Amino acid sequence: MSATRPLITLAALALLAACASPPNTTSWHYSVPEQPEAASGSTDKPGWAYARQAVAAANPLATDAGHQVLRAGGSALDAAIAVQLVLGLVEPQSSGIGGGAFLMHFDGQKITAHDGRETAPAGASGPMFLGSDGKPLPFDEAVQSGHAVGVPGAVRMLEAAHRQHGSLPWARLFEPAIALAEQGFKVSPRLNTLLQADPHLRKDPLALRFFYNAQGQAWPVGHLLRNPEYAHVLRRIAAEGSRALHEGPVAQAIVQRTQSAPRAGSLSLQDLRDYQPKVREALCFDHTAQSRTYRICGFPPPSSGHIAMGQILGLLANTTPQGPEFAAGLPSADWLHRYTEASRLAFADRAQYVADPAFAAAPAGDWRSLMAPDYLRQRSLLIGDQSMKIATPGQPAGVKTSWAPMPPQTEYGTSHISVVDAQGRAVAMTTTIEAAFGSRRMVTTDPARAGGFLLNNELTDFSFVPADPQGRPIANRVEPGKRPRSSMSPTLVFDKTTGQLLMSGGSPGGALIIHYTAKLLAGTLHWGLNAQQAVSLPNFGSLNGPTLLEEKRFPVSTVDALKARGHEVREMEMTSGLQAIERTPTGWFGGADPRREGVVLGD
Repeated sequence: MSATRPLITLAALALLAACASPPNTTSWHYSVPEQPEAASGSTDKPGWAYARQAVAAANPLATDAGHQVLRAGGSALDAAIAVQLVLGLVEPQSSGIGGGAFLMHFDGQKITAHDGRETAPAGASGPMFLGSDGKPLPFDEAVQSGHAVGVPGAVRMLEAAHRQHGSLPWARLFEPAIALAEQGFKVSPRLNTLLQADPHLRKDPLALRFFYNAQGQAWPVGHLLRNPEYAHVLRRIAAEGSRALHEGPVAQAIVQRTQSAPRAGSLSLQDLRDYQPKVREALCFDHTAQSRTYRICGFPPPSSGHIAMGQILGLLANTTPQGPEFAAGLPSADWLHRYTEASRLAFADRAQYVADPAFAAAPAGDWRSLMAPDYLRQRSLLIGDQSMKIATPGQPAGVKTSWAPMPPQTEYGTSHISVVDAQGRAVAMTTTIEAAFGSRRMVTTDPARAGGFLLNNELTDFSFVPADPQGRPIANRVEPGKRPRSSMSPTLVFDKTTGQLLMSGGSPGGALIIHYTAKLLAGTLHWGLNAQQAVSLPNFGSLNGPTLLEEKRFPVSTVDALKARGHEVREMEMTSGLQAIERTPTGWFGGADPRREGVVLGD
């Protein structure tokens, strides 16, 4: 890494902040910032301190849009909407209007969980990801099939949340993304790298024409990319609301793309018209660290993330450390042993029990049974000096189940947004189209206009096999109208005694989201790190198999100590994208993952 690279990045961030000067709140007009070509996603980041409000997102242009909305008098929810719409333009590999999201909102008193998860079409069926031989399709083949596309939910969810928590008019929140789509944005290093490396996106003629030059090469870093079709669609949604996406020409284009080869899907105009977001009760658990008790709140099923984190932290609390947990800037081998053993137990329960609650009842009628203190104490007895390698699910509240565990399956994707505003409101939103570039199907209402938006492949989060060899059904199998299980873990942390909001955070990363977000909690609550230091820590975890360590980030002595305790260690890339904003005595402090392009801006 160039020694000057961080300086270039910091100068660019200062320029972005300077361009977002406070406009008059009654006549705000979005100001397109200067767009530096320097990368911001592969450098060490200092963290950012602000007194009143802050926005953390995965791309500087998206963060800036949210920051300008806050300065114009917008709420945390308003800022999150503006951020999401810009991310769909500048970070199309991770999220967009063709996907879904989970949003945690705090209005200063009440926590609300807004569910914009995609749903399976009415024509979906359990065996739709099986080949003619009855075996699961190869993952890439399933992703690119029309069967993979779920009914998008993000826009309709954000619209419903805006009715409750918005301050600025809905249409004004679209101005940043529309301006950037029409005037163009400079291709970032991360987008260029992912476009060039993706083996499938070029197979879609619309995506090939938009993202690549005549030679099939990804547009270079700094290329000014305009998306007039995306601007057109956003103008319609700004004027007409989510109906413009779920009905009419845009809906017809979505259906046409899902019903085209290969393996046409069943998504229909009726499915789009009928989609409804849900408001769920936030799932919270208490956790004590450094003699302070926290209330940690996150998303209930169909997300598995918060339950798994609650189990891991609760199991760890019932184990006995053998030496320091954290030393020389790294978690110790003993702590990693206990953490990954707890992870195996949590992921075993996840595979057994967690699915859309409208289709799979919680054990003992309450998802909190999986985090009950007595249950976790009993499960923690399975954590010994040697690795269990693979855990089996438990029986919370002594309840036996007829479900079969879901086999291991690949998960990808997503982006995370955290916002706190000057009025004490906060958002933690994790948003997704699942795999990088989703189903690799681009939607346009007019082929004469370049660009458009990508559709999700969210239904590949369902189990490809509907039952085990004994015929026992899998809780997370495909069923019409069902929401696939997710790992997205938007998290809000509160002081248990005072109720004061302390942190908003989350990450992309498929099933590893659970570990990335748990790392943030361990670093800040247990080890006294600030948000940036915790975000920058090396990654680790287990999905109930090998012990995973971020490559080239742990000493040989740690790897050897884990192997001596029976772990199969795999060192690999673990590209988290954590965003976090924490309360400090003087205001707020934000951290953005050095592995991606995110930044934090505020006042």
